[in-house]
Amino acid sequence: MTLAFAETPNAMASLGPAAARILEIQTANGAIAWFEDGPWDAWNHCECLMALGVMGEIRAMAAGFDYLAAAQEPSGAWACGYGNALPMADRDHIARTLAPLVRDTNFAAYPATALWHAWRLTGDLALVKRHWPMVRAAMGFVLTCQHPEGDISWCREAHGRDEDDAIRAGGASIFAALAHAAALGELVGDPRPALAKARQRLQVALISRPDRFDRAGRDRSGFAMDWYYPILCGVLPMEAAMARLEAGRARFVEPGRGCRCVAHEPWATVAESAELALALIRLGREREAAELLAWQEAHRDADGAWWMGWQFAEDVPWPLETPSWTQAAVILAYDALWNTSPASRVLCGGA
Repeated sequence: MTLAFAETPNAMASLGPAAARILEIQTANGAIAWFEDGPWDAWNHCECLMALGVMGEIRAMAAGFDYLAAAQEPSGAWACGYGNALPMADRDHIARTLAPLVRDTNFAAYPATALWHAWRLTGDLALVKRHWPMVRAAMGFVLTCQHPEGDISWCREAHGRDEDDAIRAGGASIFAALAHAAALGELVGDPRPALAKARQRLQVALISRPDRFDRAGRDRSGFAMDWYYPILCGVLPMEAAMARLEAGRARFVEPGRGCRCVAHEPWATVAESAELALALIRLGREREAAELLAWQEAHRDADGAWWMGWQFAEDVPWPLETPSWTQAAVILAYDALWNTSPASRVLCGGA
């Protein structure tokens, strides 16, 4: 089944290889890992579901939601592969080994965003009703990890222990997901006022309690996602968001290449660049978003899929991976830029 949206600009028509790469990775049971034989987590899986929906692959999207519901644990969480902990197999490739499993709160919250996106995209109320219990349980799990100060532990395994910590990027993503979950509850006639209260407390922590983040002694201020996610997810009022954008631009944006993943590394990553483009769109800076996305055209493989990133000191793609979520981030950014689907602005401040 496919959807016919308004006439698609050429930029969207060129995204076929990205969608094909996601479908190539998706297994028969609906799961979408990072890459073949790679880690699976609910967040990146959901990013891919939204992208598949935008590209008209509604059956594949629905199969992904069904897999998500089947894989959910009784607690409401998912046991997800923590792919960031994977070593390199060699200089150019990520190891195909089992990733450590965690029950990440941001990963658990993101299905709410994906389901709201599916609703805005398709208007399929039956789909929403079928998967609302999954989202409701997931958000129940997330709220069990919220502290009195408002921050939310990054994972269940760390919550309440010496290694407990909260992450700004993850907290900002949860902030947006809480709004989407609340909207879904209202839509199906099952309002959840606790979600709005938790969201307000989380926002206070993100804005006013910097001591509640990076408590484990690791300074994450050099990570681009911690810079732009509070902007992208609407945590900050407009003036503060603009100021934050300008404060980090020179540190993170490499002209002609994209957004550095880490400030001190000569590595621009396509997914971070696409997400930064979404943040720019949220601020009404579409021209800058378009330029940032145009730079990514140089970072495609021979089949047209996007490399994970570009090592610009050596001027080579690195690693030699084309992850599913990288493709998804580009699709969603172009959808927002050109406003091609009914859900085009869900990730950057629209309904």
